[in-house]
Amino acid sequence: MKHLLVKDWMETDVISASPKLGMLKAHKLMREHKIRRLPVIKSDGTLIGIVTRSDIRRAEPSEATTLNVWEMNYLLAELKLSDIMTKNPITIHAEDTIKTAAIRLHENKIGALPVVDGDNHLVGIITESDIFRVLINWFNQETGETDTE
Repeated sequence: MKHLLVKDWMETDVISASPKLGMLKAHKLMREHKIRRLPVIKSDGTLIGIVTRSDIRRAEPSEATTLNVWEMNYLLAELKLSDIMTKNPITIHAEDTIKTAAIRLHENKIGALPVVDGDNHLVGIITESDIFRVLINWFNQETGETDTE
């Protein structure tokens, strides 16, 4: 395969958020854009964390809580992404290979890698789905097929 660099397969139109964004607003943003991961960046674009749908689920109170609905809503409204994000997430660079990305995802049991430049500014994201697209593309080239089924 010709293009086996992260930059050739990553998503560059990344939805990201400020660490000050509330958890409920972040959850709504993720639902609206149908994404499972939300990189957290400072105002200058520097990556400082990542929040996943699972992080949000873990931060929600248990159904066994003794809090009333008003208390729960208040507490949830006060939670910021900086409170629940994974700080200093595992990253990759655009010039790294897809193989490196796949190994990093597999070894760390994660589903996505924020792509950063030399100054740790967010420039993209590559997910397990992107790696599957590479694999499907390779299979199609090997068999001469053009469909993805």
